[in-house]
Formats: sequence, C-alpha cells, structure tokens
Amino acid sequence: MFLIRRLVLAATAALGLAWGPALAQDDAPVVAAASDLQFAIEEIAAAFEVETGMRVRLSMGSTGNFARQIREGAPFQIFMAADEQFIAELHAEGLTRDAGDLYAIGRIVVMVPHGSTLTPDGEMDNLAEMLAAGQITRFAIANPDHAPYGMRAREALITRGLWDDLQPFMVLGENVSQAAQFALSGNAEGGIIAYSLALSPQVAPQGKYDLIPEDWHEPLRQRMALLSNAGPVAEAFYAYLMEPIAREIMERYGFALPEGE
Repeated sequence: MFLIRRLVLAATAALGLAWGPALAQDDAPVVAAASDLQFAIEEIAAAFEVETGMRVRLSMGSTGNFARQIREGAPFQIFMAADEQFIAELHAEGLTRDAGDLYAIGRIVVMVPHGSTLTPDGEMDNLAEMLAAGQITRFAIANPDHAPYGMRAREALITRGLWDDLQPFMVLGENVSQAAQFALSGNAEGGIIAYSLALSPQVAPQGKYDLIPEDWHEPLRQRMALLSNAGPVAEAFYAYLMEPIAREIMERYGFALPEGE
C-alpha cells in the first residue's frame, strides 16, 4: 500500500488534475480533456494560439470524473470525452449544447518499461505465462470504475482470461496518463495504456509497446461537445478541432479519424 500511495501522490503532483486551481488563473475558457489526449491536445492548443491569437486552458483527467464535475457545476466550456456515452448522458441531462461530434477513435496497448522481464505482446501470451509462474508483481491500468481506457483494459483482460488472476497485482491509475506513469515507473512489469500516449515523444522513449486487438474490447469512440456556457473563444477552438491541422495532429498520435458522425 505504501508503494501505491507514493505513486499516486507523485503522479497527482505532476499532473495537476484538479480543475479548481486552473480555473482561477485567467478568463481563457477551460477545456476538460480525457487524459489520452494529453500531448495531442497540447499541440493543437498551441497551434490554435499561434494561428488565431486566442488561448484556451487545458484540464486533463478521467472522463468519468469530468462528467461528475460538470454535473456539480464545474465551468468547463468544452468536454472532450474518451467515451461518447458520457457525452450522451450529459446531453440528455441538458448540460451540453447539443449531441456533439465524434472526433477520434482510440486504441490501447500493452507497454513495458525498458529492462522489464515482461514482453510487450498485444495478445498478452507472455503476461499469462509470467502470471502462471508467479513472476508478476505490479501491472497498471486506469481505474475502470470511471476511466474509459481502464474500462477497455478490463474488457481486454477479461477476453484474454487474465482479469481475475491479475487482481492481486493490479495498480490503478486515476486516469490513463497516471496509469502510464505507474506502468513505466520501474516498480511495475508494465501495464495497459493509450496508444496515443505510447506514441508521444514524452512517453515513447521509456519503453516498448504492442497494440491489443481491437475486437477484444468495445471501441473507444471519443466524442466532444460544447457545454451550455461556452463562449466565442470556446466555439472557435471547437471548430478548430475539426480543421485539417488539428486532425493531422490527432492522426499522428494514433487516433483513427471518423467522418460525418
């Protein structure tokens, strides 16, 4: 428990997940973005500022936690969810301007740090062998209770028949970005994280990865919506997210780009 608590504290400090302090800094609209978008959305926001002179602030976290905060009155102006079901529920409750737009489809990977004894094979054959041999000590995923990438990781592990056996060794990140930190910390054999994070220049040098078969879990259909209080800068950024420059960045981070949904 000490190890897990220490990891959580360090990762939380690094990520700055709470929305309250961020909202107090200035009047730029805040975008609540799923953690798998961390590096892609930072690039898009920087390009938007250079091109338009307008600025948004980013708050990264788990989709489920953001949905709860929006219901509690958090004044985000755009919500970029990792699972479209959360947007559908908020829309049904009258908290979004409309049903929003599908902006990406994500993937999950098995990723291990350099020097790990675990082989990063997407079908998790080596994970099964090491579990059977008692050679797994820690394996990280995002919390499947509220993080879509954790939900899909759980589905994939259930499909592979490893979910129950892996429970004693599971380390849960508050979101998929934190799960990546746990998986690559050197205190775990590896974990299941977002493909977009594995491809990022910040994470890629830390280990090796392999894609998990898409049909092992429900699709990660990622939808965004303007919230009811969105102003003109948020509207401009929302439109920019559909422009070729933003879509090229998303594609570079491994997202499939839906059309017309």
